[in-house]
Amino acid sequence: METSIKKTLSSAKRLGIMGGTFDPIHYGHLVAAETARVELGLDYVLFIPAGEPPHKKKLKITDAELRFKMVEISIKNNEYFKASRIEINRKGPSYTIDTLRELHRFFPKQDLFFITGTDAMMDILAWRQPEEIFKLAKVISASRPGYESQKHLAEIYSKFPISKNRLYQLEIPALAISSSYIRSRIGNNKSVRYLLPDEVIKLIEDNKLYVNV
Repeated sequence: METSIKKTLSSAKRLGIMGGTFDPIHYGHLVAAETARVELGLDYVLFIPAGEPPHKKKLKITDAELRFKMVEISIKNNEYFKASRIEINRKGPSYTIDTLRELHRFFPKQDLFFITGTDAMMDILAWRQPEEIFKLAKVISASRPGYESQKHLAEIYSKFPISKNRLYQLEIPALAISSSYIRSRIGNNKSVRYLLPDEVIKLIEDNKLYVNV
């Protein structure tokens, strides 16, 4: 991990981890991270863009450096948000369990809170070593209003009893926004203003991202 980030986060007692492809990052991600930080008393939220998303091998993914730059631009004005390249720098697929183990080695005394969308939670049973994820971190499932997830969550509770005390649900209105929706709008030459930071929009335009989606 980057030395400066490690030094900053070493004083944290409760550390949020916001993983994702961030292709592109948008206000839904940022609102979810800030809501989790406030509601659960997190000292910092660490954004970790995936290097090689294992669940998106068949999809065209924007270059990791550009996705990392989008994250940096988006969080620069929030002193509680930090970004790390640990998954980008690590060779091979970016598995959540590997990242949590690495973070646990760096921050053995901190409580880790892994923030993810409820859509992703629906696939957690297929993730690599899901039970170990719950052992290493408490999981925050962020959902958009009206999202029905009780049946799937009950399945998770049943299969992994440890998750009952380590899984939190947060309703985030801004999660009605999605990266795929933004990519589609750009591909159809429609405005994405107010869906993501203006500087990220400029970076997307300068690099002609998503125009052929």
